[in-house]
Amino acid sequence: MKKTLIALLAAAALASPLAAQATDASDIKSFTLNNGMKIMVLPDSSIPNANMYLFWKVGSRNEHPGITGISHFFEHMMFNGSKKFGPKMFDRTMEAAGGANNAYTTENVTVYTDWFPSNALETIFDLEADRIAHLDIDPKMVASERGVVASERTTGLENSNWSALQQQVKGVAFLAHPYSWPVIGHESDIQAWTQQDLVDYHKTYYAPNNAVVVISGDVTEAQVKQLAAQYFEPIPAQAPPAAIRTVEPEQKGERRIFVKKESASTPNVMLAFHVPATKDPDYYALDLLTSILGDGNSSRLSRALVDEQLALGVVAYMPMAFDPNLFYVMGVAAPEVSANTLTDALIAQVDLIAKDGVTQQELDKAKNIKLMNFYREMETINGKSNTVGTYELFFGSYQKLFDAPKAYDKVTIADIQRVAQTYLKRSNRTVGVLAAQEESDK
Repeated sequence: MKKTLIALLAAAALASPLAAQATDASDIKSFTLNNGMKIMVLPDSSIPNANMYLFWKVGSRNEHPGITGISHFFEHMMFNGSKKFGPKMFDRTMEAAGGANNAYTTENVTVYTDWFPSNALETIFDLEADRIAHLDIDPKMVASERGVVASERTTGLENSNWSALQQQVKGVAFLAHPYSWPVIGHESDIQAWTQQDLVDYHKTYYAPNNAVVVISGDVTEAQVKQLAAQYFEPIPAQAPPAAIRTVEPEQKGERRIFVKKESASTPNVMLAFHVPATKDPDYYALDLLTSILGDGNSSRLSRALVDEQLALGVVAYMPMAFDPNLFYVMGVAAPEVSANTLTDALIAQVDLIAKDGVTQQELDKAKNIKLMNFYREMETINGKSNTVGTYELFFGSYQKLFDAPKAYDKVTIADIQRVAQTYLKRSNRTVGVLAAQEESDK
């Protein structure tokens, strides 16, 4: 029954005319410029549009105390002027060509996303090459953007209980590794970057040999090669960035943190467990476990906590990461439910899986969710670029994305119980509570 359902889902997804254009590794054309920039092309003429996703191998893990948040700061600065295109001209030029853009920064990467009519491809190359090679790190603009980022940090912590709690939980869970600080950085560091810090950081991490570029849509490999040689290849390579040498020591016992936030209407509880990097073979079992715990109304946490009116909402989440990171389980308490009660309930559900495992039906449901999400992503040119770039960076090769359905299908209920027992244990756990008032000792 399970294999039949998965086969039907895969067949339905692959029947899509869009998905059919990029379902084999041979459909992706890959080449590397002389300066070390790797470029992948996914031709798809279903609509007269294209995109360019630029993955820079720089995130908050590449920072150190004193310059935390600088990776995210460059996400702002990259839109504020360069040699050919002055302040605000990047967006205006792209919009005039019918395009749009966005960007995001994580612990591991900074990604810039451009979407545009395919006849604007050269304009996009021109825009991106100019800000890579000739970004204007103007002191006045730096001062202005410092204020913007500082305000973003304050507003984010005020508006998001998740952000406020996660920042503190990470700081307790990690004693050594740079994953310990928030992506947006510490407030004092945001005010302290020097002009030389910014110049050196851009030169090091925005070098072409530190990037992976994915272009999907109504383009040809020949077009992209010609424009890449014209606009990107003249940008000189730099010495590779220093490797992250710090390895987080094994956690030897449970840690706890309380965050007081007077505006919190009910307690928020977060459990965080150390887990391996995304490249680890256990990634797929752990990823399926997030679905079993938290995806949908029939998930373990929803049935046990939301249906029983212990929680207003629950989530299980594991970010992709270059280094060992955290597996999160979080719940927001229902009215009149204490933080201790919610904490005990969350821990009980995690422990239950380690003790008794999961059912085949639960695992099959999680596999179907992952499979459909995977094929749904690959149906659009944006999904293709994001997925290809993600697998290239986090799994070591874009070709491994075509093994993902099989990798999920291989996971057994024994694997789910094993990873729960191995990683989701008390000694490996940090517990965070955010509430308006700390509960008294028992």
